[in-house]
Amino acid sequence: MAATKSSRTSSLVKSTGEIFTRKWPRLFFIAAALQAILGIAFESYTFSQFQSGLKDMTDADWGANKKDGQSQLKTIPTFLGLLMLGFIYDIVLAWDALRMKNTIQVIGLCIANLAFLVYGALQIDQIHQAITTLQGYNAFTDPDVWAEVQGVLIAIPAIIALDTVVMSFIAWKLYQEFAWDILKHIGADYRMKKRFLHYQVYIALLKFDFFFFIGFTIQFLVVVGGKTPTEFGLTAAAIPITIAILLCAAWFTRREWKVGMIIVMILYLGGLAYFIYKLARIYDPIESQYYMPVRKSLTAFAVLTIILIILTIINALVCLFNFGRGLKHHLNSPRQEIDKDQASYSMNDVKQTPLPTRMTID
Repeated sequence: MAATKSSRTSSLVKSTGEIFTRKWPRLFFIAAALQAILGIAFESYTFSQFQSGLKDMTDADWGANKKDGQSQLKTIPTFLGLLMLGFIYDIVLAWDALRMKNTIQVIGLCIANLAFLVYGALQIDQIHQAITTLQGYNAFTDPDVWAEVQGVLIAIPAIIALDTVVMSFIAWKLYQEFAWDILKHIGADYRMKKRFLHYQVYIALLKFDFFFFIGFTIQFLVVVGGKTPTEFGLTAAAIPITIAILLCAAWFTRREWKVGMIIVMILYLGGLAYFIYKLARIYDPIESQYYMPVRKSLTAFAVLTIILIILTIINALVCLFNFGRGLKHHLNSPRQEIDKDQASYSMNDVKQTPLPTRMTID
């Protein structure tokens, strides 16, 4: 057991080191890291300006709008903190994708960046609205707090947009570079490579499911709260339960346990119903007032999560149908260390047309 642990540690160190010794993986990681550093720095500056310009509102007179005022106080830290968490998670996923040479996850990161772009654009309006509302309660010692952070907030989606273009170009290069690595691990069988592709898509979806579900739940718990302690407690309890479900989903797929996969898919359907219910509640005439401070961002997260769950269910079914067809052996066996010069194949190959077995005589 100790030898196995030592082998895994050695493999982890080696695969991490390869990221920085190869051109395109290194550039992709640097692009993700620069985006995260700049984004976190700008978000931190915005939070600092907000906090330093805010009065002590512990005993403030909110009048009849106490809940709205207190929700607005939480809106800005929640927005900023969530995007910073997204940048950090982006780096972790980039490291994981490059270490595992997972082209699907690399492409997924480029798509996720578009979601960050939308969120970064949404936060400009939401933070402006929160500051304007709080100024109505005379909550700031600095009346120019919006003017001080506006430029920084506009710069964040601009940085994300530029970085998305750069990462997408590098992702194309990585697709070409990582293609042969799939062959040495899976083999030249077209159908087996297709099954492996479905597996990679499914695992990548699970990782993105985690972030968007957590993002929605954090906003709900911090800003909206719950109408009752029971609702709040159940929503908070959903976080560790979701993490457990996603971990089990990955393990069941790798081990090809059909019963476990069916149970997980039933839970996915429950999650899908939950988010559809929450989305409807956000726009319910009676309930919508509770969601107003984060209505746009909650809508974005709910819609993205619903789309991701649907895609996850579809890919889970595909993976389930692939059980018992040989992929399990490849997934659970150690990667072969083959020199690239020994293989001259590409993921771009197509199903070979069999050579004729009959001889003809002219």
